[in-house]
Amino acid sequence: MNISVFARRAGLSPSGVRWYESAGILPAAPRRRNGYREYTDADLSRIRLVLTLRRLGLKPADAGRLAEQCFEGGAAQGDLAEILAEQQHAIAEQRAELERAEVELRDLETTIAAAGRARKRGSHPRRPIRVLFVCNGNSSRSQIAEALLGRFGGEEFAARSAGTRPKPIHPMSVQVLAEIGIDWAGRQSKSVNDLRDRHFDYVITLSDSAREECPTLPGPHSSLHWHLDDPAAIEGSEEDRLQAFRATRTELSLRLRPFIEIARRAAGHIPAVSSRL
Repeated sequence: MNISVFARRAGLSPSGVRWYESAGILPAAPRRRNGYREYTDADLSRIRLVLTLRRLGLKPADAGRLAEQCFEGGAAQGDLAEILAEQQHAIAEQRAELERAEVELRDLETTIAAAGRARKRGSHPRRPIRVLFVCNGNSSRSQIAEALLGRFGGEEFAARSAGTRPKPIHPMSVQVLAEIGIDWAGRQSKSVNDLRDRHFDYVITLSDSAREECPTLPGPHSSLHWHLDDPAAIEGSEEDRLQAFRATRTELSLRLRPFIEIARRAAGHIPAVSSRL
């Protein structure tokens, strides 16, 4: 096949083919009598492998070397296996990050919608915005969320937390809060059933099971769901487990920042953003 056909089937431009030849990555094709180069199916297979390896992150020279080894003797199988494993790990991390971003976007959309409903119901601008965080044991996630909202939201928010099946507060929850200057020692876990007579503006569940088990609370309120993995369920060294609690603290901080802004505007604590340019 001539260079035009070869380039089209490889997904390159003719100049791209010539570049790979000049770099020694693709062996120069023999010329016909008329002076045009003649490419074979083997050349096409080689360049396709090189391009695949480059998409996996290899530099051109490294991709050419591995492709040559594969075609000549198959000695690169170990190298390729390692490269593929690294790429699969990178893809898994990217997929997890995209899934996380998608979840956060849905949460933000739900928060905006909930704030819109709160604005329509109306609320007294001087009254604190009442928020209840609910998880399973009220030992980790909801305790950290309550503490952080108290720090970030200040007097404009009245934060509480509870559990569907309460158990003692995890010491690492207290520790990661102390790391950022929040003294949470001496706090007690609570059952959500003990709060059935309390009224809240927002009820935020922090696990799928908590959402399913949370009883109906009185009065009109907006329900949000932020699913977070339980840091107390992480196994490993003390440092590994502590890192899991720090990750929970970080994730809740990221979720609370936009929530606070939107809830404040919905409650009339700060003017709503004008739609006029």
